[in-house]
Amino acid sequence: MKKFSKRQVKKLVGLLTFLISGILVALTQMPSQSSPRQLASINQPGLYQVTQIFDGDTIAVNMDGLEEKVRMIGVDTPETKDPRKNVQCFGIQASEFTKSLIGDYSVRLEADPENSNRDRYGRLLRYVFIPDGTMVNAEIIKQGYGFAYTSFPFTKIDEFKSYEAIARDQNRGLWKSCNPVIDEKGYIKSNDAN
Repeated sequence: MKKFSKRQVKKLVGLLTFLISGILVALTQMPSQSSPRQLASINQPGLYQVTQIFDGDTIAVNMDGLEEKVRMIGVDTPETKDPRKNVQCFGIQASEFTKSLIGDYSVRLEADPENSNRDRYGRLLRYVFIPDGTMVNAEIIKQGYGFAYTSFPFTKIDEFKSYEAIARDQNRGLWKSCNPVIDEKGYIKSNDAN
């Protein structure tokens, strides 16, 4: 049997300690009972775990242990939770669409240089991306679950208006099921649910 020098033993112990530490760190960072989709996107730089979906255009994410509300830039979905308004046509479907699109994914958030960082309610204003690169904001409009929200400037305003026109022309989502109206400010809104 070969004898190891003190120096070799020290190196071996150091290597084993390093490997065991790495394994323990990885195990402590893994959430219990996570889905494969969640595990695929968790702890990647720039991705945040979604903690709540309030409605079609507002979510909350965990940012370094703090929950931040995020309002999606450039999209407005029919209301479901505003205490001042009735539930609007396709509001529940829009909320469910956002939930199904985001699912268990963590999301990447991106600010817009032409938009402000937060809205008047203190929510972060962001484009929201799932790991495959799909922009949730745009997909909501493309599939007819929301409108291009043009009250404030943002770099993708023309792109979002174009998505809305296509969804309207193809009778997608709320364009088929609801009778959107123009509000007092000139913006398209969903009518109240029946």
